[in-house]
Parts: sequence; structure tokens; C-alpha cells
Amino acid sequence: MRASCTATVLVDDERVRVTRFDFAPGAETGWHRHGHDYVITAITDCHMLLEDPGGGTRQVLVPVGTAYRRSEGVEHNVVNDGTAPMSFVEVELKEAPPRP
Repeated sequence: MRASCTATVLVDDERVRVTRFDFAPGAETGWHRHGHDYVITAITDCHMLLEDPGGGTRQVLVPVGTAYRRSEGVEHNVVNDGTAPMSFVEVELKEAPPRP
């Protein structure tokens, strides 16, 4: 069993949820499904092992200072596959309020 990462919610309002994730080497998020579109920005180099439903895995490097976007519905477990701690910030894009 792997250790869990630390998730710290920085902002949570009607428009966005911003969470910082910090992983020791080998730590994981645990299985989850994203309920919103989201953007990840790497605070450190992030050597990720992504475990997908059905048993597939992918190794991904997200270099420090870079970002990527994914759509709602992504399901996976994220593991720090590196030898150093890794951190990223996730911004979940909630539904925009109706405009007058």
C-alpha cells in the first residue's frame, strides 16, 4: 500500500477549486474521477505514473513551470514515480454563473 499525497485546498468558490498536491516519492492520489475540466501546473518536475482503469499505466514527465488541461470525466490514480518530492497545483473549472 502506498502513502497518500497531501491535498491542500487554496480556493473553493462557485467558479473554481484550486488545490495544491504534494507527494513524497511513491505517494499517490488514490483512484478518482474528475468531476470538472481542470488544469495542472507543475511546481516541481513531476515524474508521474498514471494508472488507468483496466490496468493500463503510463509514465509522464510534467516539467516544472509547465501546465496541461484535461476534460471532465478523467479517471485515474496519480503516483509520484520519481525519487524526489513532487508538487503541482490543480485548478478545477466549475460551471460559470449565468450572466445577466
